[in-house]
Order: sequence, then structure tokens, then C-alpha cells
Amino acid sequence: MSQIQPLDSVNVPAPTVEVARLRGPERERAGRRRLRVPGWLRLLLGNPKSRGGIIVLSAIIILAVIAPWIAHANPNDFSLIDSRQSPSFHHLFGTTDQGSDIFSQVMWGARSSLIIGAAAALLATVLATTLGILAAYSGGVVDDVINLITSVFLVIPTIPLLIVVSSYMHSRSGVTMVLILGLTLWGFEARILRGQALALRNRDFILSAKVAGEGTWRIIFSEFVPNMISRIAAAFVLVFYIAILTDAGLEFLGLGDMSHASWGVTMYWAQVNSSFLQGEWWPFLFPGLALALTVAALVFILAGVDEVSNPRLRKDRKRGVIRSLFVGGRGARAALDAKDPA
Repeated sequence: MSQIQPLDSVNVPAPTVEVARLRGPERERAGRRRLRVPGWLRLLLGNPKSRGGIIVLSAIIILAVIAPWIAHANPNDFSLIDSRQSPSFHHLFGTTDQGSDIFSQVMWGARSSLIIGAAAALLATVLATTLGILAAYSGGVVDDVINLITSVFLVIPTIPLLIVVSSYMHSRSGVTMVLILGLTLWGFEARILRGQALALRNRDFILSAKVAGEGTWRIIFSEFVPNMISRIAAAFVLVFYIAILTDAGLEFLGLGDMSHASWGVTMYWAQVNSSFLQGEWWPFLFPGLALALTVAALVFILAGVDEVSNPRLRKDRKRGVIRSLFVGGRGARAALDAKDPA
């Protein structure tokens, strides 16, 4: 009979090189998992509308970030020698009546307009989400009070209110514009989010959280918000482009901060100096085109978010494609067969 050797005398083989080599692919796969694109972003990039909007908006944001490196002229400098110059190699977008470089004003103005729009959209979305869900979840007196406040902001016309408030304010800085826009554009989204929260209030996971003794704010931010994230994102994008348009409109009327370059301020000075009547179209075209591209990109992103979050819209789009195959005749079917032979 063979004797059993003690554990100390057993020779345990050291890890070989082959085992160490097997860890490399595992690390690579783990790294790929960490770098995986989020599911919601994949859905948005898979939608043609939101993909186009994201590309255009990303390009505008990149230009705004690198503005100090590509726009060398100070947007607020004056030069009577270079005044009223049409677009050329030295001044890509031309100059104003005072000789300011419009290319620099558009590039630097992108920073101001995007920051004000995004900050106002963030403030309005936080208010709308918090008050809308709180009203739906609490009910009773809290719901009545929040509904009364929301109805007041929905009845009061936003643009005239902004004009009155801006005209009476001595300081019209970016912070002031953000507060004015954010505190006046939250009402309609609060009403929409309240309606969606009412549909979720009696769901099983909400009732089980109540039974478990969870607090009100914990239920709102842990249960309601994750299930309403697509609608909240759509609310942010919607208020974003409304805030950009409203800010540009107020600045065009002379109710903004005239000391900083922005798209609305550039068009305001072009209107004050009657540039278009003198045949100078470039002070209006380039800032207006930047504003239109930004708003169009946000509108397409909003349409993509709606299609991604609403299965009915995705079904309707597929039905439209299928219907075009039968209605469009042989040409449509041949195009589809050429695109997908299978």
C-alpha cells in the first residue's frame, strides 16, 4: 500500500505561461464591455433622424469649443477700415458696419447661445420633473396647489412675460437670461410628466415600494424617474431649442446682454444699422443659418427620441415601408431587392 504524502510535501505546479496567456483575451473582452456604447445611444444612432441631428449638433458644439483656436479676431473689436466687407478669404463671413468680424461673432456666439439654452433647459426640466411627478404621486392638496401654479404659467403668455421682465431688469447677464427662461418654460412639460406619472402611480413596483416603507423622494427618483427617462429626455431637448429661439428673439429685440457676442446680438446690430437695406446680407445670413441648423438638429433629435421611446411610431414607420412596396410597384420592390438580396 502506498503511503499518503503530507500536504507540505506535495509539489504544486507553478502557473505556466499558457495560463497567463489565456488571461490576455479575457482582459480585452472585459475592456470591451467597459467601453460598450449605452443601449439608448445605440438606439438613437440607429434612427436616421436622431443620427443626423446628433451629427449636426456635435459639429456645432465642437466648433463652439475650438472657437478660440479658429476665430482669432475679437468679436467685439471695431475697425472702421474693415467695415462692411463682404465674405472673403480674410473675413470668411464678412464684417459688420463697425468692422467686427462676423465669423468670430458666430463662433463665439455659439458658446453663449448653447450654454444659455442648455442651462435653461436643465433648470426647466428639473422643475417640471420634480413638480410633475410630486403632484401625481402625492395627490390631494399638493396636487391641487401644483396644478394651480402650473395653470398660471400655462395661461400667461411666455414671450410677453419675458419681454416685460427683461425690460425691468437692470442686469441682463447670462445668469439672468437662464433664470428667466428656465422659470417660465417648465409649465407645459410639468403637465405632460404629471400625466405620465399618473399612469405609473398604481403600478405594482410603485405600490411595493410604498409597502416597503420607502420615502417619497426615494420613490420619485428611484422608481418614477428611471421609467420616465425617455420623456424627460424629450422634455430637455424640447425646452433646449425653445430656449435658444426665445433667447435669440429677446436679444434681437435688444433685451439681452449686448456686451457679449451671440447669434441674437449679431442680428440685432445688423437690424439697428439697417444692413439689409444697404445690400449687406451677410450679417443676417450666417448667424441666422447657425441658429436654424442648431434648432433643426434638436428637432430631429427630438423626433428620434419619440420614435425610439414609442413602439407605435416604430411600427407605423415599418408599415409605411411595407405599404410603399405594394403601392410603389415594381420599382420600389426592385430597389428593396437590390438593397437586401436575401
